[in-house]
Amino acid sequence: MGVIHLELFTHISAPPARCFDISRSIDAHVSSLRHTGERAVAGRTQGLIQLHETVTWEARHFGLKLRMTVSITEMQPPHYFCDEQVKGPFAMLRHQHFFETHGTQTLMRDVFECAAPLGILGRMAEFFFLKKYMTKLLTTRNESIKRMAEAGAEKPGE
Repeated sequence: MGVIHLELFTHISAPPARCFDISRSIDAHVSSLRHTGERAVAGRTQGLIQLHETVTWEARHFGLKLRMTVSITEMQPPHYFCDEQVKGPFAMLRHQHFFETHGTQTLMRDVFECAAPLGILGRMAEFFFLKKYMTKLLTTRNESIKRMAEAGAEKPGE
């Protein structure tokens, strides 16, 4: 099984606690990935997801409607949380979120790892398009989190 490893850094002019809460907000997640038709369909479906809670996401990727259930497996407010796929399209998915104070800014760091299913076909997908697709998806999400946090919103729509 191949594993895609991504590490993304986003500087945000807002306190870590605000960035942390927006990053675990179901509503902010839906708003940030609206272009995929993302919606929460089971588990925690709105508000701030907590340690050991799950959410099942439904969205359209690669022309397919996909469902994925993730669980918050680790949390150290307001500096860290980790979500991991418990059911879904990946052979494995783990997304760690770090929030560190850097002067007057927060450095938001994402460490994202996933592996496609289907053996050699999955490894080919990882190489040819999945890594690029996931990088773009996470970058889009992070830009949205940055906009919300810097606007002073605790939740989208505020």
